[in-house]
Amino acid sequence: MYSIGQVSEMFGIPVSTLRYYDKEGLFPNLERSGSTRRFGEGELELLRVIDCLKKTGLEIRDIKRFVDMVQEGPSTYAARKELFEARRVQAEEEIERMQKALAMVKFKCWYYETAQKDGGEERLWEMIPDGLPKDIRKLYDLGHS
Repeated sequence: MYSIGQVSEMFGIPVSTLRYYDKEGLFPNLERSGSTRRFGEGELELLRVIDCLKKTGLEIRDIKRFVDMVQEGPSTYAARKELFEARRVQAEEEIERMQKALAMVKFKCWYYETAQKDGGEERLWEMIPDGLPKDIRKLYDLGHS
């Protein structure tokens, strides 16, 4: 069992956020000793899932619905799977957006490094897009798609 302070340190989450999650009902089986919260392995795993769902853009009220479904038991497996399928799609779309952004950033790093070496951008303007080195052209194309 872990104290709220220990869990805060383990996950890098403020104690106030953990208290808020508890207040919102995200830890339905949380043990208490007086006013002290005691987090077990179940709460730690749930916190990992909460963090995952938040990173995919799910709001607390929807995470609460997930926690409620878990409490309801096996009859909600299909709904829970559907929730995670939607989160998977969201995460894949975000990864694709970030890959495009990363490609543009890498292209611009190369571009400005080359401009510095050349003492200007004139040669680069002439190279874009067909005269770019193959690997840089891939970055350019992805970043401009």
